[in-house]
Formats: sequence, C-alpha cells, structure tokens
Amino acid sequence: MNVRWGFIGAGYVASRAMAPAVHAAPGATLHAVASRDPKRSADLEPAVVHSSYDAIIHDPDIDAVYVSLTNVQHKQWVLAALNAGKHVLCEKPLAMNAAEVAEMITAAERNQRLLVEAVWTRWQPRMRRMADIVGRGDLGELVDITSAFTFQGDLTGNYRADPAFGGGALLDVGCYQAHLWLMLLAENVDFSIESVNRTNSSAGIDLTSEIHARLGTRITARALCSFDLPPQQSIAVTGTTSSMRTGDGEAFTMWKQQGTLSIGDTVEHFAPDDAFALMVHDVSAAIRGENAHLFPVQSSLRVAEILDAVREFGT
Repeated sequence: MNVRWGFIGAGYVASRAMAPAVHAAPGATLHAVASRDPKRSADLEPAVVHSSYDAIIHDPDIDAVYVSLTNVQHKQWVLAALNAGKHVLCEKPLAMNAAEVAEMITAAERNQRLLVEAVWTRWQPRMRRMADIVGRGDLGELVDITSAFTFQGDLTGNYRADPAFGGGALLDVGCYQAHLWLMLLAENVDFSIESVNRTNSSAGIDLTSEIHARLGTRITARALCSFDLPPQQSIAVTGTTSSMRTGDGEAFTMWKQQGTLSIGDTVEHFAPDDAFALMVHDVSAAIRGENAHLFPVQSSLRVAEILDAVREFGT
C-alpha cells in the first residue's frame, strides 16, 4: 500500500522538512496540499493543490493528513480529518490542553484511525539511545533530569507571540522537554509541579517558563523554556551510579548534523540523520499495518496534562 498524504498548511516545517521527508519515503506520496497561499502549496510539489482544508479531508485519494497550523486550530482540523476517516499526524503541541487531546483520542478510537503527535525529536537515534540507556539501568536509579530549550528572535506577526493562537514558550518548546520525561521513563510519569518562574510579554504569553517538578518520588526535573534568553539547548540526566548529557547546543533540534552523547567518561558520536524522514517512514508503515516505532498517543495526553499543570501553577 502506498500511503497518500495530504497537508493542511504549508509553513516552514512543512516546506523545509516534512514535504522532503514524504517525497523521500518509500511507500509514501504527497498527494495534495492546501494552505492560505496556493503558490506556497505548489512549492511543496504535491500532485494536487487544493483550495481549502475541507477539500483535503474529503479527498478520497488521501489516506493520511498532516496538520501544521497554529496551535489553536489543531483541534478543529484533527477532529475533522479523523471523522472523515483519515489517519492524522499533527504538529506539536497536539492541542491547547489535555481536554482537547482527550477529545481527539476518543475520535481516533471511534473512527479506528491512527493519531500521532509530530514530536520529531522522539525519532532521533540519539534520543532513543538515551531512553535505552536509562531503561537498561546503566545510570542506576534516576535522580535528576535537567533540560533547556531557549532562543531569541523577532516574533512580530508570529502566532507564537499571540495568546489567542496558543502562543508562548511553554507550548512551543516546553512540550519537547515534557516528552523527554516520558521517553526516559518508559512513558510512565507521575508528576507534581513544585515551582514555576515566568516572564510574560505585554500580550500575555510566557516569554520564559522555568519549571521545577518531581517525577515519581525521587526524580527532580528542571526545564527551561524561553523565547527571551540567549540560545541554549541542553539535556543532562543523572543517576545514582552515572550520568549522561548531550553535546553543547545540540539537545533537541539536531537535524542532519553530527551529535554527541557523553555517558560517564565515554563519548558516543552520532552520524547526521533526518528524524522527520524517520517519523514519516514509521507513521506510513503503521498505517500500512507494518511494525513501526511509534509512541502511544496516551503519552501526548500525559504531556498535555503536565503543561496544563505548569500553566495553572500559582494562578
């Protein structure tokens, strides 16, 4: 079976990473794209350019829909696609909150369709290696997970700066760090939020959220998310017998570049990879009924619950 993809949205990630990934994937084709700009849709080189999102979800020649719209639009179009009988891969964060994610999961189960949050970092070989190391007990019992994902940029006119569209650093880069917690702990996380330090913009989005949490009974988790701090990406995981950390500046958005992972006194090197292509390959394989590396959609619900708890802390 050749999985025929339809894209709703043709922005930066769709054009730079996802469309090339679908074009390169065996057993997958980019059948159609719809966006606000027909020329931008055509630039992704689909077989068909549709004039509306509705046309994508009702196209009988499309098997799977990739949704890459503003955060606040995810729920509407994910539900529409699932109820039209399409499998769905949706950009992160899957929804604005846990209640919306739960509604999406119910729709996927009712329609017997696949629903996957496009957290492409979960397909990075180095990230999967980190999860394997923790799962084997090579670090002993985990005691601390510390991560940061920060950057500075002009957000003028960008939906990330607008609370009405689901803006803010927590939803944009905090979700990567919450997914890291789930990955390292075999998708099973009991959590409590202990403190949150925020810096908000005049519009009301969080420019910076610094989170301290407890995972289970003994693991401290610290996550720094920011649109306002100098660029920083890091992951450090400490156990009772050893520790590991990613190379400087290459924790999350490592794409088609070499990477490193320090485990105790040993440094492992990772060849460049395309985690978007790995994600498209596995989601397409799962749609065909083949064995594939997917994380459970219930983990997306757990991440949404974590982000909800962070937002609500102290309010």
